[in-house]
Amino acid sequence: MKFMKLGSNPDTFQDDGSQVSIVDSELVSDITVRLGTTKFHLHKFPLLSKCARFQKLIPTTGDENIDIHIHDIPGGPKAFELCAKFCYGMVVTLNAYNVIAARCAAEYLEMNETVDKGNLIYKIDVFLSSCIFRSWKDSIIVLGTTKAHLPWSEDLKLVSHCIDSIASKASADTSKVEWSYTYNRKKLPTENDLDSQWNGVKKQQSVPKDWWVEDLTDLDIDSYKQVITAIKTMGMVPKEAIGEAIKAYTYKKLPSLSKVSMIHGDAKVRAMLVTITCLLPSEKGSVSCSFLLKLLRATNLLKCGEMCRKELVKRIGRQLDETSVSDLLIPTVDGETTVYDIDMILSIVEEYVRQDCKNAQKHNAEVNVAKVVDGYLTEVAKDPNTPVLKFIHLAEAVSGNSRPFHDGLYRAIDMYLKEHPSLSKSDKKKLCCLMDCKKLSPDACAHAVQNERLPLRTVVQVLYHEQTRASAAATVRADSICIGSYESSRSGATTNTEDEWDGVIAVEELSLSKTTKLDKCDSAEKSHGSSKSTTNGKVKGGATPKKVLGKMLSSKGLTGERSSSDSSDSAILRSQDHPKRTPSRSTKPAAA
Repeated sequence: MKFMKLGSNPDTFQDDGSQVSIVDSELVSDITVRLGTTKFHLHKFPLLSKCARFQKLIPTTGDENIDIHIHDIPGGPKAFELCAKFCYGMVVTLNAYNVIAARCAAEYLEMNETVDKGNLIYKIDVFLSSCIFRSWKDSIIVLGTTKAHLPWSEDLKLVSHCIDSIASKASADTSKVEWSYTYNRKKLPTENDLDSQWNGVKKQQSVPKDWWVEDLTDLDIDSYKQVITAIKTMGMVPKEAIGEAIKAYTYKKLPSLSKVSMIHGDAKVRAMLVTITCLLPSEKGSVSCSFLLKLLRATNLLKCGEMCRKELVKRIGRQLDETSVSDLLIPTVDGETTVYDIDMILSIVEEYVRQDCKNAQKHNAEVNVAKVVDGYLTEVAKDPNTPVLKFIHLAEAVSGNSRPFHDGLYRAIDMYLKEHPSLSKSDKKKLCCLMDCKKLSPDACAHAVQNERLPLRTVVQVLYHEQTRASAAATVRADSICIGSYESSRSGATTNTEDEWDGVIAVEELSLSKTTKLDKCDSAEKSHGSSKSTTNGKVKGGATPKKVLGKMLSSKGLTGERSSSDSSDSAILRSQDHPKRTPSRSTKPAAA
């Protein structure tokens, strides 16, 4: 820390707690200066020789003792004592902690060059410009002391000088950073390879781009805002470094923000959260989506205002594909029945969809968002108070193309049905209509066909699409056989006889007959509620899907559970009894 000593005379001030007097003086005090409860028994001449303000207050004639009351001097009694000692030529030590108070008090007492050359104001200004503002850490300390001396420190440009000094050093090229700084953080991702070895020789450790972040966390929020704004204006610091700085400052001032339990605070904390939100760089990716969601959770619980909420929702929507399910679990405020704030997440997803249409983001991002939303739906489905309409609206907010598979959505729907057993048939139907059975994996299909919570119509659809998938697979195999036979015949002769074409057609008919048998045999004939399984997209067992579903239908009919909407399932089954076949190109009748 830099310091400056002024004067050479010994310090003869004595402080007894309520009065200050000069010791070992042959002259009797002829002026008393009162600052609140503190009294200074001084002499007129030293004060008049340095302070223009005392020249106005002390009469030039008369030897009587003068009483002067001073109520508004910046820095209070301690700052006045420094100025008084300077007037007596006593040793005065100035440093980063007291220099602002002394400078403001000297300005109040008008200790300028018009009164005496080399006066206190001049000496302090030289100390500030040549020492304090050239030091990184001293500039931060001085800025922290300016708030106690407003508006004097601001009117004297001391605040702006401190901010310019700090911002210019933070914006300097890292190769020119030669001063000490505090750094206990991990380097930014873009700097991980800067200190690698080359030709077996260890390179000199480079200065990280965010070297300045930790030292600024000691500032109050108002001073911090001014510094970050100045750094942004200079435009030399990467946005990710600014984002990391704001994140580090937030966790330093609000350590509970990173914990599961939410913070509690007053108007001061709310004002800090609003300021932090406004300071965030506008560029996408400057801060993580996880950090933004933590801010949103805090501002929501502390009711920081609609503008703050909208700004965070907008920022989160731009990088929703980076988040995780746990980050989205924002608890509701008092008075809400649900555990988590589903409306908040719905607004974020809608913002993502709106911005995605404008920016044409990659398909992978959309898939990631769909996975996260489906995982979130699974979590909120566990809450018995989650309304079915909110569940449906959130599921529908993600476009169908974003879900190449519907396993995650099926898992969420199944969880909702499990936790809401009294759900009406119409609501169950609405839920299951969200799911495309064609996009279920074989494992999901195996689970669905034995899931008693699903409506019968959904089970029928799953079985139907599984049978369609098995038929398509058999057709592909048959086509490959036909192509192989055709290529073999082409290799034996340049032209095909009618018998040879019949041979190819016979193979095709054979494959079709196999397909028909697969369609009828690839299911399990067991009672409804017993175990069923699928392997490689086919239902195993010795009975047809019609017989399996027949038992399911009869079982539901006995209990009165079958609704009129399930009548279409029988139509699906009837269509499966007569699969369409490809017309044969052979003119010969099929063999019996």
